This record gives sequence, structure tokens and C-alpha cells, in this order.
Amino acid sequence: MLAEIITIGDEILIGQIIDTNSAFIAKELNKIGVKVFQITSVQDEASHILDALAQANERADLVLLTGGLGPTKDDITKAMFLEYFEDALIENPIVLAHIHSIFAKHLTVPPLPANISQAMVPSKATILMNTHGTAPGMWMEKNDTVFVSMPGVPFEMKTLMKDEVIPRVKSKFKRPHIYHKTLLTFGQGESQIQERIIDWEEALPETIKLAYLPSFGSVRLRLSSTGTNKNAVENGVNNQMSILSEILQDISIGYENETSLVGRIAELLNAKKKTLSVVESCTGGAIAKSITELAGASSYFKGGLVPYSTAHKTKILSVDASLIKKHTVVSIEVASAMAVNSRTLFDSDYAIATTGVAGPTKGDTDKAVGTVCIAIAGPDRVLVEEFSFGKHRERVIAKAHNKALEMLLKELSKN
Repeated sequence: MLAEIITIGDEILIGQIIDTNSAFIAKELNKIGVKVFQITSVQDEASHILDALAQANERADLVLLTGGLGPTKDDITKAMFLEYFEDALIENPIVLAHIHSIFAKHLTVPPLPANISQAMVPSKATILMNTHGTAPGMWMEKNDTVFVSMPGVPFEMKTLMKDEVIPRVKSKFKRPHIYHKTLLTFGQGESQIQERIIDWEEALPETIKLAYLPSFGSVRLRLSSTGTNKNAVENGVNNQMSILSEILQDISIGYENETSLVGRIAELLNAKKKTLSVVESCTGGAIAKSITELAGASSYFKGGLVPYSTAHKTKILSVDASLIKKHTVVSIEVASAMAVNSRTLFDSDYAIATTGVAGPTKGDTDKAVGTVCIAIAGPDRVLVEEFSFGKHRERVIAKAHNKALEMLLKELSKN
């Protein structure tokens, strides 16, 4: 079966908000064997919404819409449902009681007429109760296609999807089993990886598809299969993934949804009973942020420092001023000193240090924009490298962040 997602709202089309709803809906549908055929974003304009509904009706078995169900005049999705399904509004007493309940519990004012109007729903609709908001979801059918309209507020939509929509879709439609497994790798690009696995890839069964998903310094390798026999589908993918993991064991981090680059670092630090600190100049705290986003980081992470100015590298981090004068602040010598001094300052076993020119100006150095020096100081040695990450500031920071973690992972894996 095929599904289509339609997001409604000018705020998406002008870039004011990012459409995270579609990604969530697509993931949830994929889990139950529903293939998303198309994702469409339309403006708050009647003819545009009606055209999108009609076109989706021709392509999909299931159409899910988000947005345009609020109490204000620009929220016109319900009105378009009435027109498309040739329906009329009726007052739903359950929704009305829910609206009064929400206002009584959480607000100090009574609901306005616009709020009350959200209890008026299409007569042909099956109402999906929105426990977190006043706008209910609506389930309607036309020409053997199911249309589901949900609020655009993400946490309201997510609850409706999990509690109301997914159970109904599972009951309504026969679906194949779709299974994905994704291997996380680091340190090599997709071309290098393809060269290593070409023989294995060419021997893959036709029922199993491989996708390369590259990002900064890493490539995710996803195996996918679809079929009616769940065990056969999953066993086929798992067997091939075991072979792939063995071929790429030197650059393998683990499987997506089970671990990550930071997660693997955490596992190794905990296993070795070692600790980590960071001092970041050009990365501005990005490394520390990614480390501390993982629950339990306090067991191995001592702390971090962002000595962004040259003066603070000497005053707080105690980097020798003569070293900076001789080699400039962006140098492997200064990066090494930063990492070594971080170990002392935080009393950590390992330390990461970054110093570089993210751009657009060069600051206190004559190095080219995009130059970044990264050092990993450990109990036995200091590993330091100089990189050129291009001229785009955000990409320089992202690449430096990722490369620093890669270097630490390699160092931890050796010892």
C-alpha cells in the first residue's frame, strides 16, 4: 500500500519552520509496512489544498495531513475537508466537553467562540481525540482512500499518530513487512567503502537493497527488504549485515538506533574506566554538547572549556605565549599544548583540543580559512593533525567536530 503526506501552512513554504512532522509520520508508517509515495507541502490557500487532496486520492491508499486545524481564520483545512467530501459541520459533544476541560485545567479564562468552534466537525468524519489540544483529528474516506487530518503542533500530532492513527491503519489495511538495518561507519567516504564491498554488493539477493547515506566524516549503510514473511525478511537482512560488518569491522561503529559515534566513545571510556575533557576554540562547545547530550555522560566526562580568544588560551589554559607567537594560535603545536593542559586542568585521562579558522575572517593567525588543528592527548601520547575543511563556516565547524570524535574513537580503539 502507498501513503502520501501533505503538510499545510505558509510558514513551511517560507522557511519559517522546518517540517519535522513529515519525517516522524514517515518513520511511523514505515515501521508498520506502509510505504510513503510522496510528501507535499501546500500553502494556506483553498484551491491549492483541494488540488493536493484530489491528486493524492488518485495516487495513494492513505493520505495524512498536518496543519491548518487551529481556531484562527488562516486555518482552513477543516473547511476544505467539508468541500472535498461534500459534507456539513455538526457539533461533537465529546470534543466540546474536552475543550472546556482543557481551559478549566490549564487556563484562567473561558474558551472563546473560536475555540468552541473546534468542536464543530464534519458529519462523516470519525473523530480522533487530541488529548493535548483542542483541535481533534479527523478520519474520512473517499474512493477507497483514507484521509487523516491532524494538528500541525508536533507533540499533538505525535500522540494522535501513536494512539489513534497507527492502530486504525493496522486494522484497516493489509501491509507487507518492511525491515531496515543500518550500519554506522566512520573515517572513509562512500567511494572508498564501495570499492571495499563491491563484490559483496554485487552478490546481494535481489530482495535486499543497499543504500549509502553519507554525512560529515561518516557513511551509514542501510539494508532494506520487504515481504510477507517477517522472519524470512529479517533473517535475510541480518545475515547480509553480519557479512558487511565483518568486511568493514575496522571502520564500523555499530548499528543505528543501538549506538552512535558518541555512544561508542562512551562505551569504550566506561569499559576502560577512563575520563575525558575538551577544550574547544573553533568548534565553540559543539563537541562538549554532543558528549553531554548522551545520558550518563557524567561517569566519564570531566568538563570542557571554550577559550575562544588567544588571551584566554594563555590566561586560563596556560598555553605558553611564546609558543603561540612562534607558531600562531592555529598550529599543531598549540593544539597539542591545549590538549595536554586540558588533561591537567580537568584531571582527565583523555582530552580533545580544537583550534582553527572557521571564517569568514582569519583572526589571530595567518592560516587560511578552513584550517583546523585537532589534538587528542592521552596517557601515553598526543595525536595531532592539521586539516583543511573548506571555506564554509558551518561546514568547517561540523567537520572539525566530527573529525575530533573520530580521532578519539580511533585512539581509544587502539589501547
